[in-house]
Amino acid sequence: MTKRKNILITGASSGLGKGMALEFAKQGCNLALCARRVENLEKLKSELLKVNPSIKVFLRPLDVTIPEDVFDVFKAFNQDFKDAGEKLDRVIVNAGMGKGASLGTGYSKQNMQTAVTNFCGAISQFEAALEIFRAQNEGHLVAISSMSAFRGYRGPINVYAATKAGLASLAEGAQVDLLYKPIKVSTIFPGYIQSEMTDNVAKKPPFMIDLDRGSRLLVKAINKEKRKAYVPFWPWYFFKLLMPFVSLKTLRKL
Repeated sequence: MTKRKNILITGASSGLGKGMALEFAKQGCNLALCARRVENLEKLKSELLKVNPSIKVFLRPLDVTIPEDVFDVFKAFNQDFKDAGEKLDRVIVNAGMGKGASLGTGYSKQNMQTAVTNFCGAISQFEAALEIFRAQNEGHLVAISSMSAFRGYRGPINVYAATKAGLASLAEGAQVDLLYKPIKVSTIFPGYIQSEMTDNVAKKPPFMIDLDRGSRLLVKAINKEKRKAYVPFWPWYFFKLLMPFVSLKTLRKL
């Protein structure tokens, strides 16, 4: 397998995006990082260059809910790599949020923000990334979904889970569309990995792993370039097999 050296990560200012950037830096990858919080990106760039001073790190602010900005930023990053004598090898669609509450309880604005960021924003990222990959006839597109994608959930996870299911379907459709082209599409289904999102949950989720380990496993799975990967494999792959048979009463307790 050819090593992907030049990687674009959205939502890279914290959490899984930041963790993956640090792991890829250790592997000598050049990075194009974007997020809304530019000040966090600047701090991250300093960390990355301490980890590996030989890599190139490009930064740009981006709100993925603005489609024209997504295209502009992706094209600009692609040009950055071209100017450095490189090409964009991989795009990781990672930007997302988990705001919201049960439907009909007065949190429609927060639920809609999650829906637009996680799903509509992902469509824009897919469009912009695949436009570049189709032009160069090569590339690897990675969608960071979630183990919550396999069933519906109540409360604040309802809309979040629905967006992750939509993202997984979007990625699979792209896999079908690109089946006979040298452009790969992977969907990663992380279980509970410590991040800002999980820090805001009152009750600690089961089987949660720390961010460092989670990031290492995510990058390992991404580098294998399989169509689907469950991170960590144990116990989440077996949860995925069981989820279709779980009753609504049991789901309500989760």
